[in-house]
Amino acid sequence: MLAVGPTLFTGDLRPRLLAALSGTLYFLGFAGFDVWPLAFVAIVPLLLALEGQTPKKAAQLGLICGTAMNLGGFYWLLTMLKTFSGFPTALCLVFTLIVCAFQGGRLALTGWLYGRARARGWGMGPYRYLVFGGAFVAGELVYPVLFPWYFGASVHQVPMFTQVADLGGPVLIGLVLLAFNAAIAEWLIAKLERRGPHKRVLQGGFGITLASVLYGLLRIHQTDARVAEAPALHVGVVQGNLGLMQKREDPNEGLRRHKRLTAELKQKGVELVVWSESSVTFAVPEEITNNFMRDRVAGSLGIPSIFGGVLFRVDPDRERWYNVALAADAKGEVQSRYDKHYLLMFGEYLPLGDTFPILYKWSPNSGKFTSGTDVKPLVVETGGKKHNVTALICYEDILPGFTNDAVRVGDPELLVNITNDAWFGDSTEPWEHLALAKFRAIEHRRYLVRSTNSGVSAIIDPVGRTVAQTKTFEAATADATVHYLRSTTVYELIGDKLWYMWAFGAIVIAFRARKGKETT
Repeated sequence: MLAVGPTLFTGDLRPRLLAALSGTLYFLGFAGFDVWPLAFVAIVPLLLALEGQTPKKAAQLGLICGTAMNLGGFYWLLTMLKTFSGFPTALCLVFTLIVCAFQGGRLALTGWLYGRARARGWGMGPYRYLVFGGAFVAGELVYPVLFPWYFGASVHQVPMFTQVADLGGPVLIGLVLLAFNAAIAEWLIAKLERRGPHKRVLQGGFGITLASVLYGLLRIHQTDARVAEAPALHVGVVQGNLGLMQKREDPNEGLRRHKRLTAELKQKGVELVVWSESSVTFAVPEEITNNFMRDRVAGSLGIPSIFGGVLFRVDPDRERWYNVALAADAKGEVQSRYDKHYLLMFGEYLPLGDTFPILYKWSPNSGKFTSGTDVKPLVVETGGKKHNVTALICYEDILPGFTNDAVRVGDPELLVNITNDAWFGDSTEPWEHLALAKFRAIEHRRYLVRSTNSGVSAIIDPVGRTVAQTKTFEAATADATVHYLRSTTVYELIGDKLWYMWAFGAIVIAFRARKGKETT
């Protein structure tokens, strides 16, 4: 195998410490902890540690970085597993470590691809950072994870850095951050190697960041101008804040609470109200959906509504349960329905549970739901006109590709997410979820209205700013004026196709030696 030069640090300890430092900076700069300037240097230690490493060592260093990032950033997995599975704490701790290490494999894949490509003669000199970029993209797009996240979410609070999402989604934002990291790493590596830094890397890294900021400022101005001319809607969200077991054991209290908070919003002039996922926790037979929801739920509200429910039907083979979003008019008549597609592992289904039913006995808190089959929009009537609204349930709002498909099919004027993050306790997870969801508003230049059971409920404008939000774990409402918008963005048209091509290229060169370069 072709040597790529001596390592900058002798021994195994210092590169490993650098990798762990990189993972620590990553999660501290990420949503939840939100020390966002750290994102501009978080990958630098990893780039230093990877210098001169074999593919195997590079994979190990990536795993250390990724596992550290997951243990710090997603520490709430322990609470989630305890709540969902009902397993003992010790066993859940083992599972948490396994899940964090598995998800950390995303950066192990990055390190391995990078190490193999360089060992095969690719990415010499300043081009090493292009190779690393492709490996990084491959990790974000190809590697399977339980909870999808993107490095770009680190700057969710800084709109001037996030506007490029309408061109290339969260991956492009992450690449902008990576370019800045590469420039810093190149300067440090050059110092350690006692040479001058490659000017193209410095110019590219700082230039890409500056170009992204200038684009962001321009798009914020343009989008705000479009919003000012679009039809307005006063929308409100209800956050019922019912405990997980309370929702199931006392659905009448949940309904009373939602109706009371809705009445307060109606007095403020709200024209559309949004309740959270499974805010109506009665198990309703599918064939009586409209009558039940009109008579028991929406008929007394007096304003159009979108709310979550649980429906079931009995088929010849088994019962089928659905996690749904329903849209009702001011009279309470159900106008449209959307069934959740992406079911949450352990919470709504168990892998192989249908094949081995005993698994549901071992995990009594896990649900047994059926996935939806289409992404048609909800239809909401306000101001005497009907409007398409794309509904996203639970973590569907952190899936850019799925949202792209739903927007292309539904041609909506508004995005709505209903979810329930109470499973994760009073942790950083609800804030991370909100941060990741914000990018759907930017990618499609539409308002995003989020109602969650326990927070954070929020209303996001088309440049990713939070215009109204609640606190966590309190019964509350939030309302704001939004605008019906339609827009076709570059990202909506091409999605992640370019990034998949780059990732594919990174995989190819990891297995193909560069011409004229010898391998052993």
